[in-house]
Amino acid sequence: MSSIATTPRLASMPAKQSPSVTHLTAIELRKMSDTRAGWWLELGVLTVMVITVAATCIAGHPNQRTFQHILSNALIPAAILLPVIGTLLVTSEWSQRTTLSTFTLVPQRSRVLVAKLFAATAASLVPFAFGVAISAAGAAISSSGVHDVGTVHGAVLAQSLMYVSTNMIMGLAFGAALLASAPAIVAQFALPTAIAGLTSAIGKNSFLAWIDNTTLAPMTQHSLGATQWGRIATTLAVCMASAPARDRRVARPAKRDQIAHNLRSRHRTAGSQALSC
Repeated sequence: MSSIATTPRLASMPAKQSPSVTHLTAIELRKMSDTRAGWWLELGVLTVMVITVAATCIAGHPNQRTFQHILSNALIPAAILLPVIGTLLVTSEWSQRTTLSTFTLVPQRSRVLVAKLFAATAASLVPFAFGVAISAAGAAISSSGVHDVGTVHGAVLAQSLMYVSTNMIMGLAFGAALLASAPAIVAQFALPTAIAGLTSAIGKNSFLAWIDNTTLAPMTQHSLGATQWGRIATTLAVCMASAPARDRRVARPAKRDQIAHNLRSRHRTAGSQALSC
């Protein structure tokens, strides 16, 4: 009787739906600042941006105290430190052992990667807006007597936003490619430096110039031409090419089950050791 009575009730229950990409993006945004590392990195980025603007306004040449020049300098710390946050957004799942929950709730790894990409792009808007605000304030205070202090081309302003977002996405790509915080952060700084050194040694017309990370720097200075856009697109494509393949290869069903089993074993071992103590 109980089975007959509960059957209609079970049949009337709605099927469990997977979280939407919007919900996943909101979760990824929250994960950026939930950890101490993420929170201090975000605070550090904003602090260094303020110091950079102050140094430019105080020690810079009077002709360089324009809004565009100050903004270009202010975004440099964001372009250097923000990719670390993008890297930790991926690698923290593995270092903090939250992959089991992620794979269980969202088996489609591509949806999680898309949410991380959206979250990284959205997070880059905050330092950019902050940089625009403090740069405008710095230019207004320190540039008395300088002509065209507030003049900036709309294309350069849009490129500056893309400059911050692109660096953030590249950090995300390094994290998805290596899946470990330390190697990804080291590679994120060492590999572009090595490529830039080889490019200067071989020549700027070599093929390495098309994957040189320093090609992003002119985005905050002047409007780019077709060749420069092609190099930036190539650099970003090379960084993004291996990341989804590596991350999704690890997330295959068989590999995912093995990871889940290993994580359960670690949790049981840790629990037994805690009880023995």
